[in-house]
Amino acid sequence: MPAITVPDLSVLPSIPAPGPAATQRPVVSRTTAPHGLEGEGFPVKRAFAGVDLSLLDPFIMMDEMGEVDYGPGEPKGTPWHPHRGFETVTYIIDGTMDHADSYGGGGTITNGATQWMTAGSGILHIEAPPEQLVASGGLFHGLQLWVNLPRTDKLATPRYQDLAATDVALLCSPDGGALVRVIAGDLAGHRGPGDTHTPITMVHATLAPGARLDLPWRRDFNALVYVMGGAGTVGPADAPLRAGQLAVLGTGDALTVSADPTQESRYAAGLDVVVLGGAPIREPIAWAGPFVMNTRAEVVSAFEDYQAGRLGHPLPHA
Repeated sequence: MPAITVPDLSVLPSIPAPGPAATQRPVVSRTTAPHGLEGEGFPVKRAFAGVDLSLLDPFIMMDEMGEVDYGPGEPKGTPWHPHRGFETVTYIIDGTMDHADSYGGGGTITNGATQWMTAGSGILHIEAPPEQLVASGGLFHGLQLWVNLPRTDKLATPRYQDLAATDVALLCSPDGGALVRVIAGDLAGHRGPGDTHTPITMVHATLAPGARLDLPWRRDFNALVYVMGGAGTVGPADAPLRAGQLAVLGTGDALTVSADPTQESRYAAGLDVVVLGGAPIREPIAWAGPFVMNTRAEVVSAFEDYQAGRLGHPLPHA
């Protein structure tokens, strides 16, 4: 996949193995993402569907977009839509997506890049495939993650962070069998470029067939492992996990993911996983559509502000 790769992993810093006293995180639950449609009709897998929000905290939602190979004229995006009270993280693995907002910001996200949008007090936003992709078609694959904001930051000033593929911190497992991309947070003393209101770690790892990845993990963070491609196991009991499945892990200060020695032909490169963790906010959640607040009254206020145009207006050139 075009998400940033390195021909020689031996040149990368190696992730130290968790110490002998480290406690491996067990698997609490495994779920399979149902398929759905988002925006103007592009296919997604609802990675967090059926999982209690208390286990996901501080994360709210994650959609895997695609993987889909569009024909000419088929690529789709979203119309203008509002957000308030959280952050959206759009990570494009294959393909290209343009974005714009009611503050005049915007740009292009492509292979391995990330757009980190803090909706905060409220913003209007649009995501669309560029004209050349619509004309030609092509492969499209990515993730969109929603990260909750604590009450004190719910109405923060909106902002964008455009994180280039070359900005991520690149690490490898001690045996060189896994490439680890740190998009946000800290892993073994190496920081990703994403600047977050809520303390989190976001990692995209690719494991060669038969490889094992042991990661030190903050005990005060939760831990989620989602498989985008391939098959493998997770946790000390080697629970099976395959593409489109999410594992929620229990407490501990280390986690283990392994790739099956034999993969389907389309996953010949191995196992692709996203590993997420964050400090739980532990505040009430009132969630309706594009607004994630603490109370129902705040959600109603968000809808009223949107309808009154107080979250901004679509820009005519976008």
